[in-house]
Order: sequence, then C-alpha cells, then structure tokens
Amino acid sequence: MATSTVKDFLVTYLMPEICYERIFVNLNVHGPCLKLITTRIVGFWILLDALLAQLPQLLKILWRRSAEGLSLTSMLLQLYAFSCPVVYAVANNYPLFAWTERLFTLAQTAVIVFLILHYRGDTLTGMLVLLTYGSVMLLLGSYAAAVVASLMQASSLAALIASKVLQARANHCNGHPGQLSTLSVLLSWAGSLGVVFVSQEIGSLFTTLSQTLSSGLSCVLLAQVLCSKSSTATTKAKSE
Repeated sequence: MATSTVKDFLVTYLMPEICYERIFVNLNVHGPCLKLITTRIVGFWILLDALLAQLPQLLKILWRRSAEGLSLTSMLLQLYAFSCPVVYAVANNYPLFAWTERLFTLAQTAVIVFLILHYRGDTLTGMLVLLTYGSVMLLLGSYAAAVVASLMQASSLAALIASKVLQARANHCNGHPGQLSTLSVLLSWAGSLGVVFVSQEIGSLFTTLSQTLSSGLSCVLLAQVLCSKSSTATTKAKSE
C-alpha cells in the first residue's frame, strides 16, 4: 500500500510512469528521466519562491512593528517587477490559474510598501500610493496594448536586479540589514537559482547571464543578513 502511494505521488507530480519503471523497478539511472525529474523539482522550487518569498518579510514587519533598514525604492522596484508578469498575462488573455501565484506575490509586496511608509509615519502617503498603484494596474490590465505589456515584461528582470542592488547598498550604508527577513532572502536566492537552471534550458544567453546576476545579488543579501546575525551574536556573547 505504501509503495503504491509513493508511486502514485511520484508518477502524478514528478515523472511519467515509464521513468518510474526504469529508475525504481529496473534500477536503471536513465539520463533523460533524471533531467525531466530535476526540471519538475526546480519548477516546484520556483513556484514555492513565487508564493512564499515575500510572506516571511511581511510577517516580520508586522511582528516587529518596524520596517527599519528596508529600502522603499528597492521595494517599489520589486512591486513593479512583480506587476509586469500580471499585466503581460492579462494583456495576452492568459487563464487565471497560469498567473495566480504572481498575483499573490504582488499583493504581499504592495502591503509591504504600505507598511514601510506606515511605520515611517506616512500612513496617508502609503494609502495614496496603494490607491494610485491599484488604479494604474486596473488601467494597464484593461487597456494596455500587447506591445506595452511586452516591454514591461522585458524590463521586469532589470527592475528586480536594481532592487537588490539598492537593498544591498542600504544594508552596507546602515551597517546592518535592519528588518530584512533571512527566510525571505533565502527563498529568493533558492528561487533565483532555480530560474538560472531553467533559463539555461530554454532561455537566451543574455537571459541566463541576467538571471545569474540576480542570483548572485540574492547571495550577497543573504551573506549580509547572516554576517549581521553572526556579528550580533558575537557581540552579545562578549557582553555576557
């Protein structure tokens, strides 16, 4: 029964039945099957990043009641970068299930932008930003031409890279990452590695290099957060 359950799960989500037979029954390490399985695992990995990467950051801000150290410009660029796939999907009449996870990420990022302004004492500005942003998204979703949506989609990666550069610079200037969530940065880094893997298979060389740069910047942010935690722990231990 347990074997049947495992087989059903693997065949349903990770591999065709012929690959299951070759790998687990015949014990044959089949190259194309392993490549297919790896691609599907990476796909789930990327989906996990899209759904959950921003959530720990949002929860940390709410828990600490502070957005110290977070770059507003960086987060606005992320908001734009996450908006582009949604506008592109709507403009090209993609079914809702194909971009629902992007909408979820977009909503989380919009709330984070509002909270940054709210905890800086600019609640009204935050509400106006959300209202303006919602209106622009509604107009773009309803009236944006396909060429405009395509240009936005093409610029989304550049915006995401710029956002990471600005946050890394803010961390360096502040001397600490503030309320930047370690888990969010880790998920973002893991997701970007998955995108690099996929882009090598189906993307152009420029796309692969851009995704590699984005992954490298995520690694820099992760290193900044971990080094800050290590430094804080060392200082606390010495004081005790």
